[in-house]
Amino acid sequence: MAGFSETGPAAPVALRELLVELGDLKRVRSAGRAGSIAERLFAQGWAALTGGVAPETVAFDITAKALAAARLCDLDAAFLAAAGLDEAQAADILVAGLDAVSGPVEAGLRDRLRACLREPAALSSGPVPAFVGALAQQPRAGVTCPGKPRILLEPPENHAEHCLVVAVYGVLLSPFYRADPTTVFLAAMAHHFHNAAMPDAGFTGEMLLGDHLWPIVGRCSEWALDELEPPLRETVGAARLVLPDDATAEGRAFHAADSIDRVLQIAQHLRAATLTMDTVLGEMELVHAGPVKAFQDRVLTDMRIP
Repeated sequence: MAGFSETGPAAPVALRELLVELGDLKRVRSAGRAGSIAERLFAQGWAALTGGVAPETVAFDITAKALAAARLCDLDAAFLAAAGLDEAQAADILVAGLDAVSGPVEAGLRDRLRACLREPAALSSGPVPAFVGALAQQPRAGVTCPGKPRILLEPPENHAEHCLVVAVYGVLLSPFYRADPTTVFLAAMAHHFHNAAMPDAGFTGEMLLGDHLWPIVGRCSEWALDELEPPLRETVGAARLVLPDDATAEGRAFHAADSIDRVLQIAQHLRAATLTMDTVLGEMELVHAGPVKAFQDRVLTDMRIP
């Protein structure tokens, strides 16, 4: 994967399809598990951080799990163990899930993520900060522009889902920008701290707040930071220093991840709205090969479906 330069491409297009697929972790849910996969990985990541796990370990562990889940969804280590598989068998499946999507990922990073699934770190779990649940309950604003009514697309994502996906994108994009992936991951996980307390009125609301905007954002962000004990509080605060601009490699990786996720979120709604039966029945083989496919095809034909 070629790296970033001032005169070359600003982002690695080879990762595009993978990032689209990972964005769907905001929308995958399973019986008996509260929230989407993205929402749960966000909480898991923060619990590990407050439990004293090294941020670098958390960043790669959560990213590896996200890549495996892109195809396996909630067929995760916990389910596979409950279903009777041993650790080696479960690891084989999880690595196969990662390998199915990780071809465009920088080779060294891909090997490290694969190792996270082969030999998972023992993640001690600390208290889940209150801001985690608040961000999971806080919907994103939708499409807003000053002077115009907002465009709402249902169901909305929440801020926990957005932060998690941006964090995973940031790790995957880091080699291209030659950025420290752990810093990018932490910055992304914490970049909407203010929205734990501050309802999201989007760009429109921010502009209407005028000179009050940044003092309010700062105050609300401090409330979330204050939930973290030292030295984690200082580590997260230091990572957040890359958020204001693209002057650093980490800032570029974060802002690339953030903008990609914001736009792909809207693209997902548009993609669903333009889906055709040719794609569903042809490309995606909704009625797929098997012992009864011929009969099923006749049924659909005689029922004039679609």
